[in-house]
Amino acid sequence: MAATAQPNVQEGIEYWNTQPASLDGVLGGYGSGSLPRVDALGSRLFLLHLYPQLSTVPSAFRPLDAPENPPRTRALDVGAGIGRVTADVLLYLVSDVTILEPVESFVQEALSRARSSASGSLKSGAWPGLADGSKSVTILQGTLQDFHPLMPHRAHFLDRIGYQSPRPADEIGEGFDVIWCQWCLGHLSDPDLVAFFKRCSESLKKHPQAVIVVKENICADSNDGTPQEIFDEQDSSLTRSDLAWKRLFKEAGLRLIRERVQEGLPEGLFVVKM
Repeated sequence: MAATAQPNVQEGIEYWNTQPASLDGVLGGYGSGSLPRVDALGSRLFLLHLYPQLSTVPSAFRPLDAPENPPRTRALDVGAGIGRVTADVLLYLVSDVTILEPVESFVQEALSRARSSASGSLKSGAWPGLADGSKSVTILQGTLQDFHPLMPHRAHFLDRIGYQSPRPADEIGEGFDVIWCQWCLGHLSDPDLVAFFKRCSESLKKHPQAVIVVKENICADSNDGTPQEIFDEQDSSLTRSDLAWKRLFKEAGLRLIRERVQEGLPEGLFVVKM
């Protein structure tokens, strides 16, 4: 693979600071169409295939021996923007979600939506489980380059909303059952991404069934069948090909257990793969 320019974290943040803190802003103008719903449903199904224990209703996913009162499950949503994936995917399936986002306007919007959901004042799109206190969202501000899943207290803590653990201090350093990475890893250079994956894999050791989900745009591999990366100067990000992703997974010591293309997205976009 030919050498390619690598992302600069500050330049990426500066670009997103120019975008509105809305669905349209974080989705490049596709927030009002079918994309958010199609994407969220595809994500939920993919996660249930990976982690059928998260199914809360009788279905093809729910194991026959599933406990009546399963233990609480925790997810980390990195590069979370305004909390779209947390609200539309993760809170439907897990108990407690930690959001990590570096852009000030985005993380403040996520905080506002979570607090409004908990108070019952969000008129549409309320985040599941916050109003009745059955679920929680913890909101952190920081970059993926500096974040360690076993040391979340190093990021700037904004609030925990919803369910309050009897011993919240016990959760620090306990890792996560699901680490969700969507439309944000292009802002990490190859070395930073491998380092981030290795930190994530450390946290998975505390949860034997835990998974990392990567959902990102992919470009074509090179004509000669080698990995390819395309650098976008506008937002200082990389679009990686399928083989480029798999090369980085291998370098980080991860094992790929499932892959699927997200169907039903508007024409003209990059292929999106989970």
